[in-house]
Amino acid sequence: MKWVAITSVFFSAFAKFMFAPLVGKGFQLDFITSWVASFAGGLVSALVFYFMSEFFMKRYHQKKIERKIAMEKTGQIFKHKKSFTKVNRTIIKVKHKIGQYGLCLFAPLFLSVPIGSIICAKFFGHQKNTFSIIVFGLILNSFLLTVLYYNIL
Repeated sequence: MKWVAITSVFFSAFAKFMFAPLVGKGFQLDFITSWVASFAGGLVSALVFYFMSEFFMKRYHQKKIERKIAMEKTGQIFKHKKSFTKVNRTIIKVKHKIGQYGLCLFAPLFLSVPIGSIICAKFFGHQKNTFSIIVFGLILNSFLLTVLYYNIL
């Protein structure tokens, strides 16, 4: 077996899911191995970042408060960042347009699995079927991308 190639596909799917099957094709892996490795990398990434998203959001908020207190102690003025940036507005518009299913299916694909999982957990984490929709999207997207890269390109 080509463990270096499988590991490369796995970790490329962990970081940027969309191009993982292309890495498998570059290493000349067969279709099934590339598909399974890319799905497994995306699944592990989604597991980690979806279920740790609350920790990441709390930590970010706590660091922001600590930074504000440190700046006030030194006499510096703490500038608040805008909450409604163009990126945030775009994410909210997409959320309202395509809803839970669309966001959970396509955010991990087009953004990245870590960022897409955190966004899905932030907006839809209170609903029980959110993670299962993400997993279904990873299965579907990894299969379609592998078919695309192996048969068309």
